[in-house]
Amino acid sequence: MIRQAVFGRAAALAILFSGAVFGASAQAQEVTDAHLKAARDVIAALNATQRYDEILPSLAERLKSEYTLTSPNYQDQINKAVDGEALALAPRRADLEKEVATIFARSFTEDELKKIAAFYASDVGKKYLKTLPLIQRESVRAAQIWANGISRDLTTKSSDKLRNVIDASAVKAPSTQVDAPAAKP
Repeated sequence: MIRQAVFGRAAALAILFSGAVFGASAQAQEVTDAHLKAARDVIAALNATQRYDEILPSLAERLKSEYTLTSPNYQDQINKAVDGEALALAPRRADLEKEVATIFARSFTEDELKKIAAFYASDVGKKYLKTLPLIQRESVRAAQIWANGISRDLTTKSSDKLRNVIDASAVKAPSTQVDAPAAKP
């Protein structure tokens, strides 16, 4: 799940990057069947579009829930109608697969895609995909520990230096002792 989320972010960045950097030249470039096949091989090696498999079923379940809330006595008919329409729309999933493959094909050359697919299909590539979530979690944890230490040290050292510059009375903690009222003149 985490691997898919990470790849999703990477794919989104690739989409944005390809649109921003390649712009009109990418749109003008014709993508060959061999280029698309290489892109599909990368997608398969990464399971890049697997998480999209839940879009249609999730939408169907949400729609059934909405219809059932407004017409609870027709739950069987609602389920049958929505499920039937969802099954009829299922073949359109291939359109999304082709679109994602086209995005990859426009972002990488055919040769680059073959190399990427070969890497991720290799034992090392599979191990990388499997261990990446753990590596990322541990890296985030290490960064948090590091940041806490840096924050502590920065605060301590800056405070030490500023005590010589800033008036000590200005940085004293408020006193809990109440002063006696001043005598009237």
